[in-house]
Amino acid sequence: MEGLFARRPFTGFGPIALWPDAGAPQLHRVKARRPGHLRVLVRRACPRLPGVYGMIDAKGELIYVGKAKNLRVRLLSYFRPRSRDPKAGRILKRTRMLVWEIAANEFAALLRELELIQDWQPRFNVQGQPWLRRRVYVCVGRRPAATVFLAPLPPRTASDGFGPVPAGVKAREAVRRLNDWFRLRDCPQSQEMTFADQPELFHLPLTPGCIRHEIGNCLGPCAAACTRADYAASVQAVLAFLRGDDNSPLRMLEREMTAASAALAFERAAALRDKLDSLTWLSERLRRVREASQHSFVYRVRGHDDVEMWYLIHGGRVCAVVPAPKDEPSRREASKRLREVYGRPSSAAGPPSPREIDSVLLVTAWFRRHKEERRNILNPAVARERAACPVQKPEV
Repeated sequence: MEGLFARRPFTGFGPIALWPDAGAPQLHRVKARRPGHLRVLVRRACPRLPGVYGMIDAKGELIYVGKAKNLRVRLLSYFRPRSRDPKAGRILKRTRMLVWEIAANEFAALLRELELIQDWQPRFNVQGQPWLRRRVYVCVGRRPAATVFLAPLPPRTASDGFGPVPAGVKAREAVRRLNDWFRLRDCPQSQEMTFADQPELFHLPLTPGCIRHEIGNCLGPCAAACTRADYAASVQAVLAFLRGDDNSPLRMLEREMTAASAALAFERAAALRDKLDSLTWLSERLRRVREASQHSFVYRVRGHDDVEMWYLIHGGRVCAVVPAPKDEPSRREASKRLREVYGRPSSAAGPPSPREIDSVLLVTAWFRRHKEERRNILNPAVARERAACPVQKPEV
């Protein structure tokens, strides 16, 4: 199977996307056929600094990318059979060359690791692989009667898009139950819609296109069973739920489930529990993306070389990195990039793309794990003031 898909031969990590003008960082390599020889070379050459590393097999293919706060300690851990993860042993068995790149700090290494995984797609990496962890958007749209549907990207026919969320059975089930709860159609586009307030020359009885209207799961816009205003009200209600403005459906389902259980109607309680679990799953996933996408600040990080860098984070995305202003050139550069990044509202960028969402969630997870780092956050307005202040020349 490995020979069916050609892989790109490894030639180097290349420039950093956030800082392309700086060129490609220096790449360090050690090569040996046996793990024992690789271990000796790592002990001899690898520093105790943050960075990213890669493992290349006998065919010259990059098979794994990782990051480390301490490169030497992390790489040497691969050579300890008793304490290493079984997956690490399988990777090392195929490795003929180890490469590493020193990063300014651990946060920079984390961002660089994700960038390299998305670019090279090593076979032993899972997180950050777009083809291994598919995501979809929850979309609302399609005239003349809107519905909730899933799409790899929000199409032009969608009036709103939310997410992305993990693709799969749970997402499909949640969207189905969402349409049922708000009584929106889920029929094909070919189905003709006729609203109750739509003028007709001849008033003929209409038959619904499916049984959902008969069982109470659809307002019946195809059979003149509702007006345009009634249907629009349901569409606005589902938008409020997806935006996180109204979680009353979850509370109502929970009350009905509790009441059914108290009345010993266990089958109904189980059905309501399944609906509640499905909609709660979707609400929680959308909440995580929504909260992560609202972060806009400047993150100050001092590296191992004692140089402070500013990471400009807007709408949850790491948009740029600049040296902290300490002289006139760095002050001008910081002011310029701050204007470019924060010159427009974060909402203008729309929901994160499938490639961006891993970075957005990565930033959120970083500050959740390292709460002490929040003291290094600057409001963009404060950062602009600091960058605008002339650098004071030392008195002679």
